[in-house]
Amino acid sequence: MRALPPSVVYDPARRLWLLTTPASRYLLREDPDGSPRHVAWGSHEATEAVAAAEAVAAPTIASSFDGDGAADELGIETGARFGPAGLQIRFADGTRGAQWAGAGHGIDGGHLVIRLRDRRYPLRAELHYRVRPDTDVIERWTVLANDGQEPITVGRADSAAWSVPLLTDYRMSHLVGGWNHEFQLRRSQVPVAETGFTSRRGLTSHHANPWLAIDDGTAEEDRGSVWSTALAWSGSWRITLHRDPADRLTWTGGLGHEGLSWTLGPGQTFDTPVFAGLHTGDGFGGASRAWHDYLRRHVIPTPQEDRPVVYNSWEATGFTVDEAGQLRLAEAAARLGVELFVLDDGWFGGRRDDTAGLGDWRPYPGAFPRGLGPLVQKVHQLGMRFGLWVEPEMVNADSDLYREHPDWVVHTPNRDPTELRHQLMLDYGREDVARWAHRWLDQLVREHGIDFLKWDANRAVTDAGRPGHPDPDRLWIDHTRAVYRIMDQLRADHPRLRIEACAGGGGRADAGILARTDQVWTSDNTDPVDRLAIQHGFGMFFPPEVMAAWVTDSPNIATGRSTPLRFRFHVSMAGAFGLGGKLTEWTPEELAEAAELIAVYKRIRRVVQHGVLYRPATDGCTAAVHYASADGDEHVIIAWRVETGFGQRRPVARLTALDPAAEYHDVDRDARLSGAVARTGLALDLPAGDYASTLVHLRRV
Repeated sequence: MRALPPSVVYDPARRLWLLTTPASRYLLREDPDGSPRHVAWGSHEATEAVAAAEAVAAPTIASSFDGDGAADELGIETGARFGPAGLQIRFADGTRGAQWAGAGHGIDGGHLVIRLRDRRYPLRAELHYRVRPDTDVIERWTVLANDGQEPITVGRADSAAWSVPLLTDYRMSHLVGGWNHEFQLRRSQVPVAETGFTSRRGLTSHHANPWLAIDDGTAEEDRGSVWSTALAWSGSWRITLHRDPADRLTWTGGLGHEGLSWTLGPGQTFDTPVFAGLHTGDGFGGASRAWHDYLRRHVIPTPQEDRPVVYNSWEATGFTVDEAGQLRLAEAAARLGVELFVLDDGWFGGRRDDTAGLGDWRPYPGAFPRGLGPLVQKVHQLGMRFGLWVEPEMVNADSDLYREHPDWVVHTPNRDPTELRHQLMLDYGREDVARWAHRWLDQLVREHGIDFLKWDANRAVTDAGRPGHPDPDRLWIDHTRAVYRIMDQLRADHPRLRIEACAGGGGRADAGILARTDQVWTSDNTDPVDRLAIQHGFGMFFPPEVMAAWVTDSPNIATGRSTPLRFRFHVSMAGAFGLGGKLTEWTPEELAEAAELIAVYKRIRRVVQHGVLYRPATDGCTAAVHYASADGDEHVIIAWRVETGFGQRRPVARLTALDPAAEYHDVDRDARLSGAVARTGLALDLPAGDYASTLVHLRRV
C-alpha cells in the first residue's frame, strides 16, 4: 500500500479502519460481535503487509482456559477475556460488563468516532481517535452515555487500551521518585504478569508519572522502534501493563484507581481524559522530540513565548516575609536582569509558619501594612512582572476560613481527619467552594495587577469523603476538573496571566495540567547534581520551556552540597531559568558573575526554550544536552561533569544534529567549527576538578 497523507480510512469489506500519521499507521477492526479489536501499530513499512492482507483473522484459541487472543481497543469484562478490563460497569440489576453491538462510525478529517451500544442495556460508548498532519501522536478517549432510567455504576472507565506488535522481548521505560527526587528514569524488562503504574494521591504524584515507553530492549537514544503513551490527567490515575504467557503486550489506562466507583446517572454522559500514544523508529530521543513538538503545537497555551527569567523569594526568606525585605530582594534581582519577581509563601492571613493562615487570602497586615499594592507597583517600576504564590485547594485548621466553613473540607464521617503539612483539602467538587476559589483568585489578580501565579498543592488526598453525598467517589474526578475550570476561566478573564503548576515540586506534571499552565515547578530540590537526573527524566516527555529550574545558594538547602556558581547556572540554563536564594548576601563577585551568565542565558534562550532537544552521546562521566533551532542555524550545547578521576580523558560529545556540510561560529570562543568534525566528536572545554561545566553556542556561518 502506498504511503497516504495523515487521514482516517474505512474499508467496509474487511470492517477495517486505517489511521495514518506522517510516519506511522494504526489499524483496528470491528469483530463480528461488534467489539473493536487492535490489528497493528507501527511504521508505514511494518504495517504494509497487515494492511494489504485479504483478511485479518483473530489468533486461534489454544484452549478453553485461554482468551480469544485479539486485543480489545477498550477491554471489557464479558466473553473469553482474562486480561485487565478498561471498562468495568454494573447495571442496576447486578449485571456486570458490556456486550457491544456496532452502532456505526463517523469520520471527520482526522477524527474517527466508533459508536457502540450494549445489546440489552441502555449504555452507549464512543471510542474517539484523532490524528493530525503535523504529528505522529494519536489522541484517544472514550465517551460513555446512559440512555436509561436507572443508574449505572462505573468501577473503571479507561480512556484507551494500546497494543504493540509481537517483539523478541519487551522493555519498559517509566518515571518514578518522590518528593525532592522526582522523574527518575527506570528501564527494565517487562515481566510476564500485570504491572501496575498508579497514583492514589489525588494528584499526578511525585512517585510515578502517567508516561510510559515500550521497546524490544535494543532501542537506543537515536535508533530503534519505541512506542510511548501519556495520559492527560492531573488526579489519581492507573495504567495496567499486561504481558501474557503467549508473549503479547497490551496496556490500558485512565483516571481513578482501584476501589473507587461512581454513578453514571440517567441521561448523563462521561468523557474520559485523552490517553495519547506515538510510535517512532528514531529511538528514545525521537520519541522525546515527537512529544515535545506535539505539546508545543497542540497542548501548551503559550508555546511561542519566551519564559521570563524568574526570581522567587522562598529560599531567601521562608515565612519571614515583609514589604521592606521583599523590596530589597526585588532591587537586587532587577540589577541582575531578572524579568519576573515572585513573592512566595507567607504573605497572607496569619501565616508565620505552615500551621496557620492557609485559606485566608488577604495580605498579612504585620508584613504588608499598606497591602500588596506598593510592592507590586515597585516591582513593575523596576521593569519586572510580579508573581505570587498561592495554594488555593488547601486550608489550615487554624484559619478564619476553616472556622467559618469546616464542612468545606474533604473528610469521611466518623473518622479522624488526617492533616498533612498541617493542612486539610478543600472539596472543589462542591460548586460553592469552587465559586469561592475562583472569586478570590479573580479579585486578587484583578485588584493587584498580578502577572503570574505559582499554583501549589502541598498535600495528597486522604480520608476522601462527602458526607451526605449520594456519589462520594466522584470527588476524585470532580475536584480535578474544577481545578481545570478555574484555571481556564482565570486565563480567559486575564489573558496576560501566566500560571506555573506546582505540587510540592513536581507532583502535578502531565499533559492535562499543561493545557492550562505555562510551566512546571520541576522539584523543590534545587541541588544541581540531583537536578541532572531529575531534568533528564523530565525531558523524556516535557519540553525544556516548561521545566522551571532555579539557581539557589550554596551549600544547597536540601543536600548541604557546595557547588560552583557557574555549575549551578549551567544546570538551570537547560530549561526555564530562574533564581532563588539570598541575593542580598551574595558577594560582589558572585553578583557580577550571575549578571554575566543571565545575559548569556537571554542570548541563548530562544534556542533552549523553543529548539529541538538532543541528548548527545558522551563518555560515562559527562552528561550533555544539545538544542538546535528549528532552522538548524543555531545550536546550544551544555555539558556537565560531576566528578573528575585521575587520568580521565577530555570528554567529547557527538553532535549528530549539526549539518556535516556546514561550518559554525563558536560565539563565546570566536572560533570556527566543522559540522562534520563535531558530529564525530566535539572536545568539551570543561574546567579541571569536580562540578565542571561548559556551554557552547554555535551559529551557522
